[in-house]
This record gives sequence, C-alpha cells and structure tokens, in this order.
Amino acid sequence: MQGMKIAVAGGTGAVGRHVVDVVRERGHEPVVLARSTGADLITGSGLADRLDGVSSVVDVTSIAAQSGATSTRFFERVTENLLAAERRAGVGHHLALSIVGSDLAPHGYYAGKAAQERAVEQGAVPWTILRATQFHEFAPQILGRMRTGPLALIPVMRCQPVAAREVASRLVDLAAGVPAGHAVDLAGPREESMVDMVRRYVSATGGRSALLAIPVPGAFGKALRDGTLLAGTEAQRGTQTFAQWLDELGAGRESRRR
Repeated sequence: MQGMKIAVAGGTGAVGRHVVDVVRERGHEPVVLARSTGADLITGSGLADRLDGVSSVVDVTSIAAQSGATSTRFFERVTENLLAAERRAGVGHHLALSIVGSDLAPHGYYAGKAAQERAVEQGAVPWTILRATQFHEFAPQILGRMRTGPLALIPVMRCQPVAAREVASRLVDLAAGVPAGHAVDLAGPREESMVDMVRRYVSATGGRSALLAIPVPGAFGKALRDGTLLAGTEAQRGTQTFAQWLDELGAGRESRRR
C-alpha cells in the first residue's frame, strides 16, 4: 500500500513519539502537530499549513491537570481547532485516543476525555475513537504528582496497564484504515493494583519514597476501586506486562550507565 501522510497531534509527547515512530516504520509520512513544529493546538495557529495532503489525524494530546473544568476546556478547544482545520484541508479521518471508563466516570481529567469524545462524535469529520487503559508509565507519573518530600500518597486503584508502544501500533493500524466509530477497547494483559505498581517501580529504580495508600473519596474514587475503569471481556489485550516493562526500564538504565 502506498504511504500516507498521517498527522500526529501531540507527536512530541510520551505516546505521540511512539506513534510517530510507528507511522514511519510502516512506510507512511508523519506530520507532527505541536508548538515546536509551528502548530499551536490551543489557538489553531499553523494547523492549516501542516495538514496539506494529510489523510488522517491522530490526536494523542494530553494535559497535566486533575481539574475537570481545566481538562474539559483543553480537550474541547484542541478538538474544535483540529476538526475545523481538518475540514478546511479535506482530511478524511480524525482518530482520537481516549481512556477506558471515561464515559462511565467523567470526573477530573476523565471529564475532559468524555468531552473530547462528544466533540469528535458531533463533528463533521469522519472519526474513530480508541479507548485504552492507562499506560505502564502511569505509575511513575502518579508517584511524581503525589509525592511530598519522602512520602507519596497513592490512590487505591484497579487498573490494566498497557504498553504505550502497543497503543501506538493500534492507533496507526486504525489511522491507515477507514473511520470506524468506536473501535474495540485496548487493555493491558492483566489487572494490577496501582499501589503495588508504584511500590515495584520505586524498588526497581532505587527510590526511597514511603508510600501511603489513599482511597479517593467520592464517585471518582469509587470508580477507581470498583473496576469501572477496567476493560470488558471484549477488549483487545496487549502483551507486555508491567513486570516486563520494569525489566525493560531497568535494562535501559543499566545500558546508559555503561
């Protein structure tokens, strides 16, 4: 199949870098949409020029915010700007990465993802939405956000961590195809406890943080604990476990020390 031009919104981020790599490996041409490449997703400036000849846009943008209002404003604005630029450029496929359970627990950051899904569904550009579970990297992210000195407060949470690279591969598969609406969810190979994941990450990286498990109050906390954010039996499963990711992380750290 002849290569396509596939734009990646947020292509310099943790997931976006993987998507760009996979696009290139599959023989397609990646177009990174980020401020560093002259495309401002918040204002819409520079998007039109970057979308010339693009067949599909993959949106893997994110924001480091726990506020539902902040997250919602961000994802609504970015989606609005992307869809408007795509219509003008004649892009035929918009693909958004969302989170498993965002429709069932639209609180905090998840509220923004739920709003993003609604905007995509109501937009004029044919679309695909892929919901995935949290990435393996979510454990160190939680540790960084919740650490105060030597103590880290870790939410009690059931999750199914998946490799970001495997999510990227699935996104590119979808981007190279026809718009599919809601694609089958993608989850990691097994269920994990977030507290245990963070504890194992700290041990594997030689950290010294003391961890305190905290049940988050309210409806969102209940969703974290009761399995609302786990994928159903119909979901596709990745192959890399959290333990394998930790081994890979340790091998990379050892290699850099040599």
